[in-house]
Amino acid sequence: MSSRTAPARPLVALFTAGYLAAYLLPTTVGRLDSGLPLSATQAGSIGSALLLSSASAGFLLAARVHRIGPRRLARAGLLLAVAGYGTAALSHNVPLVVAGAVAGGFGSGTATTVAATGIAAQRDPHRASTRGLLAVSALAGVLYLTVPHLGPGHGVLLAAIALTALLVWPATGRLHIPVPAATAPGGSGGSGRSPQLRSGLVLAGCILCWSLAQNSLWGVSGRIGIDQAHLTEVTVGAVFALALGAGLLGVIGAGVLGPRLGRALPIGGGTVLIACCIALSARATDLAGFAAGEIAWNAVYPLVLSYLIGLAASLDQRGRWAVLVGSASSLGTSAGPLTGSVLSAQAGFPAMGAILAAGLLVIAVPLTAVALHTSGRPLLPGVLRRRHRLLEEPGAATPTTLVAASGGAPAGAPGQPVVEIPLGSPAAPVREEYDTAGPRHAAAAPGAGSL
Repeated sequence: MSSRTAPARPLVALFTAGYLAAYLLPTTVGRLDSGLPLSATQAGSIGSALLLSSASAGFLLAARVHRIGPRRLARAGLLLAVAGYGTAALSHNVPLVVAGAVAGGFGSGTATTVAATGIAAQRDPHRASTRGLLAVSALAGVLYLTVPHLGPGHGVLLAAIALTALLVWPATGRLHIPVPAATAPGGSGGSGRSPQLRSGLVLAGCILCWSLAQNSLWGVSGRIGIDQAHLTEVTVGAVFALALGAGLLGVIGAGVLGPRLGRALPIGGGTVLIACCIALSARATDLAGFAAGEIAWNAVYPLVLSYLIGLAASLDQRGRWAVLVGSASSLGTSAGPLTGSVLSAQAGFPAMGAILAAGLLVIAVPLTAVALHTSGRPLLPGVLRRRHRLLEEPGAATPTTLVAASGGAPAGAPGQPVVEIPLGSPAAPVREEYDTAGPRHAAAAPGAGSL
């Protein structure tokens, strides 16, 4: 399938340029607060406006990537990011900074949209997403270590984001995302509603809240370190760099684990761990507590995010759910800085952390349910598993057909779709063909039906 072999390196570069602004959010908000005549809430609102603009790009362009052209769209997004962030970096006029940040955010969102579409076209979307997260985490860590030594103000940081977009531009020359067969002219799926509609909508709604909780803390983490833990900006930057280094380990761990544990355990269990880390970080009053919370949180966060991105990409190889779920994530991210600022101002940092942690524990349940559902487990009735065990028993009779009805209802029940798998060969080859028939390997099973 040629639609699953888009070159990965340009996509990773584009992913890095698109996600970098969100990764640098705490320092961006803090420097806007200290370098411009703004309150903490106003600075958080600018950060939210930047990320909201990024999310809107995804919603607007999700179904238009192939129509406009991935290369053309990626280059337009990168140019807009360079112009927007560059303008904001060079200005101290608040309206101009806001306009530049919003324009740059739309450019970042455009780059992310193209990258997400390409990642969904990969043979292994999870592996591609982990490579992207690895690259952006490494770059953000380097910037957290170096930017505090390059002078105060917001200019240096926004200029770094603009420069990254400019450096990624040459990679677009090798960007090519083949049009999936389902969207090619005459294809059956070129229009109409997205597949896995219910799972996609639940995932999009949950990841919006999931990202909101993450970035409510991330947007005020700098203030927690400076105001509550009484640390300097250099120390806070070093903690963030170490935290992003731990994030690199988390991403590497996600790549090593791959599909071995499925998606439900990393997503559900990881979200519970993140809730605990957020509560710990928000209560920090010294370097040890602040560093422990931030480092542990950043080690788990990208691991879970990589599985969420892979889960969204698995819902539709055309990339529509990957883009829409990513945009929902950006929408939650965009509201994070403002939400964190308001909650911390009204209730204090510890109470804010407790509220966010409780919300994460609630949404861990539907996230896990979607991961289980899309893995195919609810679609395997007990009768099919029993037939599989019979095939493995020595001397077992070989049936001519396996019949399964979705949802676990009896085969042939009214209203139940029936799948027949012809088994015309000896027991051992039959077992081999059955093992390859499933959601992930259906195309590789010659002569077998799709479950």
